[in-house]
Amino acid sequence: MSNNHEPRRRFLRQMLAVVPAASVSTGAALSLTACSDTAAPSPASSDGRGNAAHPDYFTADEWRFLQAAVDRLIPEDASGPGALKAGVPEYIDAQMDTPYGHGKIWYMQGPFHPDQPPELGFQLNLAPRDIYRHGIKACDDHCRKHYGGKPFAQLAAADQDAVLGQVEHGKIEFETVPAVTFFAFLLSNTKEGFFADPIYGGNKGMVGWKMIGFPGARADYADWIDQPGAKYPYGPVSIDGRRG
Repeated sequence: MSNNHEPRRRFLRQMLAVVPAASVSTGAALSLTACSDTAAPSPASSDGRGNAAHPDYFTADEWRFLQAAVDRLIPEDASGPGALKAGVPEYIDAQMDTPYGHGKIWYMQGPFHPDQPPELGFQLNLAPRDIYRHGIKACDDHCRKHYGGKPFAQLAAADQDAVLGQVEHGKIEFETVPAVTFFAFLLSNTKEGFFADPIYGGNKGMVGWKMIGFPGARADYADWIDQPGAKYPYGPVSIDGRRG
């Protein structure tokens, strides 16, 4: 990630463009809780602490991996806080106990054809929570084998970037889940956690919205729609009324 202010903002705007609008304003959980009786993730506390010290789903080793990985995907720099201060790990942990995390929004009975084109839908017999569990273990096992017994979280930043790049492009073979699938979930959920409404545990302090000038759930900002490049003069607002 560049240390230059504008390139990072431009990169995050491009990432935002591929995140569904519903995920930005409400978080993935809002539309998914309607699929079952599973409760939505608890809103982040007003002081922004969340549940960083005690994840509900991830083990201690998995939590260390997740924190290190999202920190490399959206690191803190001169333009603003990164994924860690935005509470992205807490957001992802909360999603693991939603219908999304349990795979209840997909048909999961098979037959499964992983080599089919993506337009045919999800083709694995693993729910997102299982993809994370298997993917993190496989990545840590690879790191221990090739980096002197160290798991991913203990590698230098440059080595972590190299490993994530290999996972992204499928240059590392995972046994249970395709490496590219694991990375796709990790990257997508990281973007959601950085830009979703803070009530779902991420985007603490609305740092993601502030970085790109997104007004959040404000009722009226039509006066600025036809003013490209003009800075929105008011801070963002969460669905629950909190102001950033």
